[in-house]
Amino acid sequence: MKRWYGGVLIVVLAIILVFNYSLRESQPKRQSAYDFFRNHPAEDSHRKENDSIKSLKVEEKKLPLIKKPKLIDVEGLNDLYSPRNISEKESKALLLWPYMRLLLSRSDALPETGQGIKEAAIAWKELVAVIEEEKTTNNRLKEKNCPFSVSNLGSTSFSAGNIFELPCGLVEDSSITVIGIPDGRSFEIVISGSNFSGEPKPPVILHYNISVAGDNMTEEPFIVQNTWSNELGWGKEEKCPAHVSSNLKVDGLGLCNEQLVRSSMEENQNVSLSSGDASTNASQGSSHASANFPFIKGNPFTATLWVGLEGFHMTVNGRHETSFAYREKLEPWSVSGVKVAGGLDLLSAFAKGLPVPEDHDSIVNSKHLKAPAITRKRLLMLVGVFSTGNNFERRMALRRSWMQFEAVRLGDVAVRFFIGLNKNGQVNLELWKEAQAYGDIQFMPFVDYYGLISLKTIAICIMGMMMPLSGLMRFSPASRERLQMACYMALYHSIHLLIGIKTANGTSVIRNGHFLHIHHGPMVPVILSLKTLQTSLSKGTKKENSSFSS
Repeated sequence: MKRWYGGVLIVVLAIILVFNYSLRESQPKRQSAYDFFRNHPAEDSHRKENDSIKSLKVEEKKLPLIKKPKLIDVEGLNDLYSPRNISEKESKALLLWPYMRLLLSRSDALPETGQGIKEAAIAWKELVAVIEEEKTTNNRLKEKNCPFSVSNLGSTSFSAGNIFELPCGLVEDSSITVIGIPDGRSFEIVISGSNFSGEPKPPVILHYNISVAGDNMTEEPFIVQNTWSNELGWGKEEKCPAHVSSNLKVDGLGLCNEQLVRSSMEENQNVSLSSGDASTNASQGSSHASANFPFIKGNPFTATLWVGLEGFHMTVNGRHETSFAYREKLEPWSVSGVKVAGGLDLLSAFAKGLPVPEDHDSIVNSKHLKAPAITRKRLLMLVGVFSTGNNFERRMALRRSWMQFEAVRLGDVAVRFFIGLNKNGQVNLELWKEAQAYGDIQFMPFVDYYGLISLKTIAICIMGMMMPLSGLMRFSPASRERLQMACYMALYHSIHLLIGIKTANGTSVIRNGHFLHIHHGPMVPVILSLKTLQTSLSKGTKKENSSFSS
């Protein structure tokens, strides 16, 4: 029995060996190194490499070439930089102008740059003329003419459409109130902007057109909002009530009153019913819509247009009716006047909450509000605040609040306001006096349009390189150039900017500079953090730092 089991085991092992050998014979023979190079000569490999290189070159040719930007002649730029009778003390508010000229002359500059520079040249020329007149006559600059409120009481000019002028524009929370009685015809409220003497017509910041019931073929009352400029003409109309509900919000408020939208949609549903009931339902829907409409023939109303962070808002008889988002180059700080025309018996109109500059000479302890002088010691932080020319009150609020912190007063932290010129000559004059009084304002060589706000971020980067800031002291010229370009590119590709720079002794400096999201509004702070970094600097590096700071 044992011999029988042993025989079976031997037979099984023999079968396994035969099967394994047959599998090895069926596999391809492994190629030796000699056979491989004999079957693949060097010419074939070079030929394949050349083919791959040629294909890469073809792909490279297909890629679009990035043209190097050129310096171009921008209208008004030479006038903006022409020599003026400005003292060394006064020119401290213009420190960034020489460094930004090449940036403004680039062929790939922002689209609004040309217009911003052209208008800035005119505004700057007018401002300098007033300053030089003050120096030659030894008289004080013109007294401020920016009232907190204006009204049409005792005025006769509104019969021609003009109600009143707004000498220094509007700011957030400013409001314009119109009280009147519609006579059944359409009427309009026009918020006009500032313009120079050579321009044909001022821009329309907001055109508020009201069509009451009975004045149009459809018998449906409506409100149309729009803007107009010399460059673009009329913009896209925004109608209220809208026949389609919208989820868009301006400062958290709907574009149109929900009751008006609901009434309009119900009317459309009634019209789509059977033809037998169409006329009856349409008339009922039309009367329902008219009842909800805020402007009714013969009924007095009080309409208040107030300025929000993102747009204009109209309140009629205490109820919100419409909202209208600001459009580019038509911001509220450029408003210059209000007009009313059409079928309206105007009873009264007034504006309040207007920007008012302070009398800097009469401020008690005004020296405590002035920016401390920057010494050769290193700063820990540069805070750049985006502001507009007529935001006098908000800048003073900052000077009296957190700008009184010990770190700011001791000069460890520098705070600067970055402000563009204004088309309003009175605003520029008040801003110039403010800059000379406190020394914390840096003028920008362009008009303050929202589309050019990116240039202010670049200006903060340049200002940081000019100041004796910790960690930003030691740069070779090439490094400073790369930093400037990094700041420029960060505006278009990323909100957060990571910069790496090598110091003379080989240590690596890594900085995370935060560019906060910029929102529509009269003034939004943007902070470029410049904290001290843990880097060991050699004596030679320190000497180089001190030479650069001087």
